Amino acid sequence: MKLHVFQHIEHEGPSQIATWARRKGFEINTTRWFAGETEPALDEIDWLVVMGGFMNIYEHRNHPWLVREKRFLESAIHAGKKVLGICLGAQLIADALGGKVYQNPEKEIGWFPIQWLPSARQILPGLPESSRVLHWHGDTFDLPPGAHLLAESPACRNQAFTWKKQALAFQFHIEVAPDVVAEFSDFDRAELVPARYVQSEAEILAGVYQCGPNMALLQSWLDWLYPGV
Repeated sequence: MKLHVFQHIEHEGPSQIATWARRKGFEINTTRWFAGETEPALDEIDWLVVMGGFMNIYEHRNHPWLVREKRFLESAIHAGKKVLGICLGAQLIADALGGKVYQNPEKEIGWFPIQWLPSARQILPGLPESSRVLHWHGDTFDLPPGAHLLAESPACRNQAFTWKKQALAFQFHIEVAPDVVAEFSDFDRAELVPARYVQSEAEILAGVYQCGPNMALLQSWLDWLYPGV
């Protein structure tokens, strides 16, 4: 089985997703779009993991590779590949499935709770009512046709969705290990302008203890998506 990662910036790799995939015996390969690398052939992948990044999905002039990435993502979905999206990746999946992506009224940066909806607890009966996860986004998306909303937060209604047990999208960063949180904070420090849903750097770094519980959550979601590859 082959898992392919679309990476948009150096410090936002698959992190704990790769840990899970290695345990399952996946071969892992990566396209680093920011470094000028190109997409694989469709028959070379079973899963596609689309990571986050500071760019918006519609910034084609600044990041012209977005056009190729979107085209490949649509082809992968139509070919029946399993697709997982994180933050920007979730927005790209929503776009590929016909959902609109646009600026959220609030920036959401830091460790804030999401509420898991009944639809999510039907899939994973052991889910808690809420989880505290790392957010780092200014955009959001409308739920695509045929998708099922899994989670919401006060700052952003659409936080996670699934589509035909083929695509799974998280607006938040459920995949990060503690060292990755520190890299986020170091790279994106300029975004930490005080606001209702923007935490300070100290608060973000103090919240890394959430990475352990979130890794268990991530593993449960990936195990659910895994059968039938």
